[in-house]
Amino acid sequence: MSAATTRSRTPDRLCAEAVDLARAAAEEAAAPGVVGEHVGLVSEGDRVVTHFFECKELGYRGWRWAATVARASRAKIVTLDEVVLLPGPDAVLAPEWVPWSERLRPGDMGPGDLLPTDAEDLRLEPGYTGEDEPSPNSPVSHEMADLVEAEDAEVTAGPTTDLTTTPSRGSIAAVAEELGLRRARVLSRYGLHTAADRWEEAFGAKTPMAQAAPASCASCAFLVAVGGSLGQAFGVCANEFSPADGRMVSLAYGCGGHSEAAVMPKPPRPAPPVIDETRVDPFPLRPSPDSGSVPAVDDEDAAELGHS
Repeated sequence: MSAATTRSRTPDRLCAEAVDLARAAAEEAAAPGVVGEHVGLVSEGDRVVTHFFECKELGYRGWRWAATVARASRAKIVTLDEVVLLPGPDAVLAPEWVPWSERLRPGDMGPGDLLPTDAEDLRLEPGYTGEDEPSPNSPVSHEMADLVEAEDAEVTAGPTTDLTTTPSRGSIAAVAEELGLRRARVLSRYGLHTAADRWEEAFGAKTPMAQAAPASCASCAFLVAVGGSLGQAFGVCANEFSPADGRMVSLAYGCGGHSEAAVMPKPPRPAPPVIDETRVDPFPLRPSPDSGSVPAVDDEDAAELGHS
């Protein structure tokens, strides 16, 4: 450890004894009666010491008034550098500021709240583009054609009914199993209606959230369609910030997390100032000669009524 480092960590004696000077400066900067006891000091460098005083002001528990004093080399007079209110080790501090887009959590949205969706949101992708292109899993799509060519598949001439053996995958039982219909029992019409009534009551058009929503779920990109007859009136919400995330919602339901919600409005522009302080108005020190009620004359003594 160098001598300079040792010297900077040792408080200067004259600066350390200047408690009254530091207290007077703190009391001048603070409100009356809020500067408390002297709670310590710390060496900031060569002949630079900061004194700490307890802060008694309400709402600033654990904060300290810090008054920094210093003296010049070979001088015996201690001078004041600055006074500031600093948080102590046990001070109550405000949490670190977080942008609203990162501060929002699932379930925070209430009726009337809007959650604008970013144009580059990774959770969304373009829907119908209007191009007359086959779907990727279509037999005539380019992807399937490339797959057939890569796998060197053989296309059998004629319909499959002419084959000696029918593939088991084409059987009615296999198709029913693939579609999820090969079950011992399925929902009856009564079961479907009771389920629809529950979902409509919880996430339907009459809920406060839907009443304050900018649009319905029918036009939202976060709505996942469901098959069967229920798909005509319901879908599954896939917006993690929506209160209906992962729930079966009515197509007439809606919330502020709609994918096409309005963009955040721009902050209002302040009104023009009543007094324009940027412009300088000329103000004559003496009145103009022609500003009176009678015309100016050369000889004011000879004027009949004088000049006003």
